[in-house]
Amino acid sequence: MASRISFVGAGPGATDLITIRGARLLRHADVVIFAGSLVDRKLVQLYATKADIYDSAGMTLPEVISVMADAVISDKSVVRLHTGDPSIFGAIQEQMEELDRLKIDYQVVPGVTSAFAAAAALRQELTLPELSQTVIFTRVEGRTPVPEREQLQAIARIGATMVIYLSVGMVEKVVDQLLQGAYTSETPAAVVCRASWDDEQIIQCPLSDLAERVHLAGIERQALIIVGNVLAARREGLKARSLLYDEEFSHGFREERVA
Repeated sequence: MASRISFVGAGPGATDLITIRGARLLRHADVVIFAGSLVDRKLVQLYATKADIYDSAGMTLPEVISVMADAVISDKSVVRLHTGDPSIFGAIQEQMEELDRLKIDYQVVPGVTSAFAAAAALRQELTLPELSQTVIFTRVEGRTPVPEREQLQAIARIGATMVIYLSVGMVEKVVDQLLQGAYTSETPAAVVCRASWDDEQIIQCPLSDLAERVHLAGIERQALIIVGNVLAARREGLKARSLLYDEEFSHGFREERVA
């Protein structure tokens, strides 16, 4: 029997950036619980036309689980709709733990996380040869603690491309801790607010100017900070090109083509 509960990634905001599978599940759902503080209500209205709708913004974990369990008992299908991809700062593990305890089956459907929508808005590849082959998803410590080994100034020593979630409201702290690592005041930085939404905002500047630019734009939430030397590639050109399409490079699908 198919799972009656589906955790679905809604994507970063635009109603057409949900996956086909996620949209199909929404269309056939009897109950939808969505993160109303982050997921565009228009997306729910567009796809979940026959479902009972619950906005989880004002709900507690026991209340969410109660709605799910009651629906399963009534043989109804449930979509728990999370912003972006549920596996990135999605707070789904605690919900799955409760469902495991109740012996209720479920599935997880991935979505497009805002990091990739932000990279698309910037028209920027996050990994580039000889610049960065690593992307770090993280957040600065606020009300939610961060393990000591993952404090921002510690992982900033790597100097990789960094995508910082849930931290734009503490942008001065972010900049200060990044400058304690491998980044400098001239390191390229960007903020993408509400990536893929109609009112998307983009800021691009050196790291030293980031806090001031964020405050001038009035951005306080729903924004990603991206930092790293890859962000200079559009302005300065590529340091090195991928070998994938190099005519002197052969692989399993193509022989080298050098005269």
